[in-house]
Amino acid sequence: MKSISRRTFLAQVGVGVTLCAGARAGKKRPPNFVLIFLDDSGWADFEPFGENAYKTPHVERLAREGCVYRNFYVPQAICSASRAALLSGCYPGRTKVVGAHPPNARGLDPSFATMGEVFQNAGYRTAVFGKWHIGDQPDTRPPARGFDESCGLMYSNDMWSFHPGNPEHWKQFPLHFWENGKIIIEEMTRDDQPHLTTWYTEHAVDFIKRNRDNPFFLYVPHSMPHVPLFCSEKFRGKSGAGLYGDVMMELDWSVGEIMRALQENGLEDNTVVFFSSDNGPWISYGNHAGRTPFREAKATSFDGGVRSACIMKYPGHIRARSCSTRAFSTVDMLPTFARLAGAPLPENPIDGKDVWDLVTGKPGANPHAYYPFSTGSRFEGVISGDGRWKLHLPHPYRTLVEAGADGKPGRYAIARIKLSLFDMENDPLERCNVAEKYPEVTARLKVLADRHRERFYPGQPG
Repeated sequence: MKSISRRTFLAQVGVGVTLCAGARAGKKRPPNFVLIFLDDSGWADFEPFGENAYKTPHVERLAREGCVYRNFYVPQAICSASRAALLSGCYPGRTKVVGAHPPNARGLDPSFATMGEVFQNAGYRTAVFGKWHIGDQPDTRPPARGFDESCGLMYSNDMWSFHPGNPEHWKQFPLHFWENGKIIIEEMTRDDQPHLTTWYTEHAVDFIKRNRDNPFFLYVPHSMPHVPLFCSEKFRGKSGAGLYGDVMMELDWSVGEIMRALQENGLEDNTVVFFSSDNGPWISYGNHAGRTPFREAKATSFDGGVRSACIMKYPGHIRARSCSTRAFSTVDMLPTFARLAGAPLPENPIDGKDVWDLVTGKPGANPHAYYPFSTGSRFEGVISGDGRWKLHLPHPYRTLVEAGADGKPGRYAIARIKLSLFDMENDPLERCNVAEKYPEVTARLKVLADRHRERFYPGQPG
């Protein structure tokens, strides 16, 4: 990418367009899907979730044209585990993809299908442009996992020689930039990283244009705003709110470019747009981290870590200018989107369920009795399917003592929580343990938690 333009490279590798059988025959096309997944973005980083010193008009427009989901959860608030759950529809306890995987890691076992494979098998054109982070082996990178086109990083952008905490370790692994299964940049530098958001966006827009006549599945997992923060020159200093604000404005621009490409190619009305983050903010980085109103943050099972802002748009199906407080999770996206596409579910077991009625605001209960939460390999609790009650099993967790600044991390301490029940409707900040006040709720969720632990975490204390 340093020596040739993106368009020239695409021409050289011969990227083409193939119409699916349904499109050739003139049948009604199934919807397209665009998934925009940020990295470490705080719940309150965008309006209408929070007020900020920087402007994000494109995300606000997406919210006006779709539905804002205020109780959307990830099952683990760490990069690889969260991404694997989204793409596979499986909990970390099932796939054993936990934490944040290092370079050369095996990642998500191929026995667990990804959304890319589900949609590719259904005749969709598929692409991922951004941070992959669920496998860095030949059979676990995007080309082998159902994606016709791909570009980006195989793991987090801080896993490089400029790591603030352990550069000697990370410099063993040059941070590659990949495209369609080939290394395009052998080692990313400080001059390269400012282009990441632009490169991902340009690839996404180009993919949309070339596939206007095909049903497509487009996954854009941005590297930002994970530290180290970088933005292009066109946004540096633009926010007036520091580098984090500049980065968020560029991500907002990316959303706008993707939405404009859909509109200009006549695809807006037949495309599901999904916007969220893999987990809450990495608050140790202070002014280089996002904001959440909830307790704790990334790498904890409190809502500051596992509750992510979410917006979805699908004109004529999801009501514009709407807001939902009903709880659901990333694991539900695969079966829900497969239902819309008319695509068969994978043969391997999955944990997600079709929640389309919930997404569109129809009456009825969430099909899940509970959603589990974990941190790394430790199972830590459950929330009821309706999102009302959250039970923490006894476990340690990290809590911030002192924030860092300007790209340097701060300090954490280890705290412990005892068996605790929180009424999330009246206490979303998880401050008041009501386990003794509601013993029947505590007992019911404890039974569900024990069953989940025994099934997926045998031998782990409850």
